[in-house]
Amino acid sequence: MAKKVLAVDDSRTMRDMVTYTLSQAGYEVLEAEDGQKALAVLGRTKVDCVITDLNMPVMDGLQLIRQLRGMADHRLTPILMLTTETDASKKDAGRQAGATGWLVKPFNPEKLLQTVAKVCP
Repeated sequence: MAKKVLAVDDSRTMRDMVTYTLSQAGYEVLEAEDGQKALAVLGRTKVDCVITDLNMPVMDGLQLIRQLRGMADHRLTPILMLTTETDASKKDAGRQAGATGWLVKPFNPEKLLQTVAKVCP
């Protein structure tokens, strides 16, 4: 059975690229445009991995990660940040919030697939 991944990004183009890359590799991909919508999706469906942007309206990636880490169902869910941010302090903030890994946009499709396969075996 295919692993389920939730792609969270306010950019439709970025969600489309992540969805295309992962679905071509056999993953089932769900999408949300911000952290609040991601929580709604996760309230209805269990996923194997979450990939989230950092900078989004309504609820950003760090807030989403903190919320998920506070829920029993998602305490151990792998969460990857996929963002344009490269600043070390932002990475530290992501780590402290509970992010499993960090990828920089524009992403390399092979690197994305390798990273998802590593955290979501």
